[in-house]
Amino acid sequence: MGPAIRIEGVTKRFGSVLALGGIDLEVAQGEFFGLLGPNGAGKTTLISALAGLVRPDAGRLAVMGHDVASDYRAARRLLGVVPQELVFDPFFTVRETLRIQSGYFGIHDNSDWIGEILENLDLTEKANTNMRQLSGGMKRRVLVAQALVHRPSVIVLDEPTAGVDVELRQALWGFIRRLNRDGHTIVLTTHYLEEAESLCGRIAMLKQGRIVALDTTANLLQRFSGHSLRLRLGAGTALPESLRARVSAGPGGEHVLALGSCGEIELALACLREAGCSVEDIEIGKPDLEEVFLRVMERG
Repeated sequence: MGPAIRIEGVTKRFGSVLALGGIDLEVAQGEFFGLLGPNGAGKTTLISALAGLVRPDAGRLAVMGHDVASDYRAARRLLGVVPQELVFDPFFTVRETLRIQSGYFGIHDNSDWIGEILENLDLTEKANTNMRQLSGGMKRRVLVAQALVHRPSVIVLDEPTAGVDVELRQALWGFIRRLNRDGHTIVLTTHYLEEAESLCGRIAMLKQGRIVALDTTANLLQRFSGHSLRLRLGAGTALPESLRARVSAGPGGEHVLALGSCGEIELALACLREAGCSVEDIEIGKPDLEEVFLRVMERG
C-alpha cells in the first residue's frame, strides 16, 4: 500500500522569495498528520501545490499514487481541502452550495451524505439560509462541508478552527476523528498547538520553506520537551545549592525545575526536605508541544 501523499523535491519561488525549498515528505494512508510552522513558513503554498492551485518550479506531488500534474483529475477527486480564507458564493443557500460542489465531482445524488455532514457540523438549521447571511464561524463550517462532500480519501484542513467557537471546535474534531477511524487520511495545519498535540500521530515543522523537524508527536515531546516542577517557596527560604543550576525563574517568583524523567521528582522533593525548604505551592508540568515548537524554530 503506497502513501496517501508523496512529495518529492518540491521547490517554489515567488520572485526572490523562496516559499518551498526542496520539500520531501510522505504521509501514510490513514494517518492523522500535522503540518506546523510560523506564518510565512510555506504551509499554505505546499497545500496549494498539492491541490494543483500552485505549480511548483521543481519536484513532484502525488495523492494516492496519482500525480497532481499529469493525472490532475484523479488526484483532485481523492483530495478535500478546507482553505484558510473564507471563500463563498453569495448567491446560494448552504444546501445548494454543497449540491453544486458535489456536481464538480460528477456526483448527482448524495442528499443523505449532505444531510449527515450538515448534522455533524451543526448546519441543519442553516441549510436553506443564503451564504451571505451566515456568520464567519458558520461560513467556515460550510467550507469544511464542501471539502467533505465528495468523500475524499485525503482531507487537508488549513486552519479549520480559526475564529470558531469552542462548541463547534469540539464537534468538528469529533467528526474528523470518526472520518480518520474510518480510514480517511487527515492533514492538519493549525496555530492551536494543543489541537495538534492531541490529534496528530506525526508532525512536520516548517521554517522558511524547509522541514526542520519530522517525527511522531511522542518522540518530538520526548526530544525537545520534558516534565518540570514548578515551586513557590515560603518567604526567607532559599533553594538548595544542588538544585540552583537546574532552575529557571518562572512567573510570580516561581522556580521551574527541568526534569529528565518523572523519577527525578522524588529526588528533588527529598533534596528540598533535607534543606528544610518551606514549599507554599507545587505543580508538575507535562511535556508541551508549544515548548517543542519554540525550541525547534530557534534551533532550525
